[in-house]
Amino acid sequence: MIDPAAFTRDAIERLRRDVPTTAIVAASGGIDSTAAALLAQRALGDRARAIFVDTGLLRAGEVERTRAYFARAGLAHRVVDAAPRFFAALAGVADPEEKRRRIGEAFIRLFEDEAAAFQTDRLIQGTIAPDWIESGGGSRDTIKTHHNVGGVPADSRLVLVEPLRDLYKDEVRTLARYLGIPDSDRQPFPGPGLAVRVQGPVTPERVAWAREANAIVEAEVEAAVARGEVERPWQYFAVLLPVRAVGVTGDNRVYGDVVVVRAVRSTDAMTASVVPLSFDLLGRIAQRITRQLSPHVVRVLYDVTDKPPATIEWE
Repeated sequence: MIDPAAFTRDAIERLRRDVPTTAIVAASGGIDSTAAALLAQRALGDRARAIFVDTGLLRAGEVERTRAYFARAGLAHRVVDAAPRFFAALAGVADPEEKRRRIGEAFIRLFEDEAAAFQTDRLIQGTIAPDWIESGGGSRDTIKTHHNVGGVPADSRLVLVEPLRDLYKDEVRTLARYLGIPDSDRQPFPGPGLAVRVQGPVTPERVAWAREANAIVEAEVEAAVARGEVERPWQYFAVLLPVRAVGVTGDNRVYGDVVVVRAVRSTDAMTASVVPLSFDLLGRIAQRITRQLSPHVVRVLYDVTDKPPATIEWE
């Protein structure tokens, strides 16, 4: 386990050495990038500019929550609305690896524009150890290409600065608490957003369905945790499958989509085990999803696979 005070001192020194003038910071609102952004702000002051990108692939209320969260954390930032850019990059793409590569490139091209406006070539990212380990390279197989690692195009004009690169998720949480980041134990959210929770092609309509299903899962699980009915999972979310099934609405036959619910416990994101949600809780989730998303979603499943052999996210 890291000594957060010593790590902070060392990271600030490295940032001042690695950023001779100015830098932009990719700030997604997650714990990793927020910790990196706060370290950059402490090291560089006004010479660091945090950029939060609204990709159109975020959870319900994410932009508003992130604005408030950054304000509570004392992080100066700006928001860039880039949903059309990301949906255009993903048009017609179903392969998970290609999705991640295209999202990574879309981020980098946007950050290149932002960096040019700020007269810098430095991009500070919240990359952590599982990101580059799972992205493969050398003797390591590619488990999944993380958009901030394998998704970075070879011709990028940016110099990446990654102060958290050797930390695991539990160590980042320790650092976040030391830095005073609020809600430092909240669940992770993937950098590619709902694009990796929409199996198959990504469209605004299918993202909207996944967003609503995900919000229902989060609300029901959090209510159950508050009542003491279940432990708080590390991550809990919904995935929209590229599979259709027959259902019934009233007296009518419908042919709709299928949603999978997933909830796991973990400490470092390298391994995870399934949280056994009760049938009562799963029933409430299924009823809300099929009622609120009718006739688009007609069936809800529960994923009971640990990591390994599965990954936490489906893509």
